[in-house]
Amino acid sequence: MPKREIIIKDTHRGLMYEDGVLKQTLEAGRYEFPEQPLFGRRPQVEIVLVDVRERELTIKGQEILTSDKVAIRVSIIVQFRVTDPRAAMHEVEKYEDRLYSDVQLAARRSLASMTLEEILTNRNRLSEDILSDVKEIAGRYGVAIVRADVKDLVFPGNLQEIMNKVLAAERMSQAQLVEARTKAQTQQIEAQAKAEMKRIDAEAQAVAQRLQAQADAESLRIKGETEIAAFRQSEQAAAAFAANPALLRLRELEALKDLAKASNARIYIGFDKYGLPRADGE
Repeated sequence: MPKREIIIKDTHRGLMYEDGVLKQTLEAGRYEFPEQPLFGRRPQVEIVLVDVRERELTIKGQEILTSDKVAIRVSIIVQFRVTDPRAAMHEVEKYEDRLYSDVQLAARRSLASMTLEEILTNRNRLSEDILSDVKEIAGRYGVAIVRADVKDLVFPGNLQEIMNKVLAAERMSQAQLVEARTKAQTQQIEAQAKAEMKRIDAEAQAVAQRLQAQADAESLRIKGETEIAAFRQSEQAAAAFAANPALLRLRELEALKDLAKASNARIYIGFDKYGLPRADGE
């Protein structure tokens, strides 16, 4: 009996109907089905392919009033994929059209609750609102939303001009803030450098004073030891002279000899009461 062959790629899934009744969901692979016989009747088999790849849906030019009554035109891009082929084909007529409407309404609800400033400063909130609002609803007809983002924002002409001025002022203030921070950081670095130099100078002075004090103490110690040594030598000389008077007399003669060499030296000799020099020095 002749057979009909169907190949389903990995990017799709197949819904198999017999006489219009869904029998099963076919995964990727090769399938064979018998043809209708010439006589008699078999169930008529129909295969409907459903794309399960991730796709994009762009919702263009939605004009919406913000909570502060500013009309803006917004375009939204949605990335999604079919996760349940049966639900996608049976729960709604066209799942892409239904997804378009659901995301459109969710975006309107979200943007209508936000001020213009909130929309400009926090676009992520719109994505989060759409995901939380539509995720469960889309799941009922077999679609999973991967992400939703604002693609374009268009403002009225006069508002656009005002916004450009505001943005220019913000850039100028940011530049001034950066300059002020840089100047403050430079001053802080300079102050730290000066403080570090002062600390190093103070440490150097302290080290120099300590070294000078050590040198002075060493000098005093050496001087004291020298004086003690000289005093001991004097004691030893005195003891030697006391034990040997001739040595003392010899020392005196040497001193007189040295004085005689000097032209301006004067020698005073003592006399007794009769005007005669005293031979014994009394």
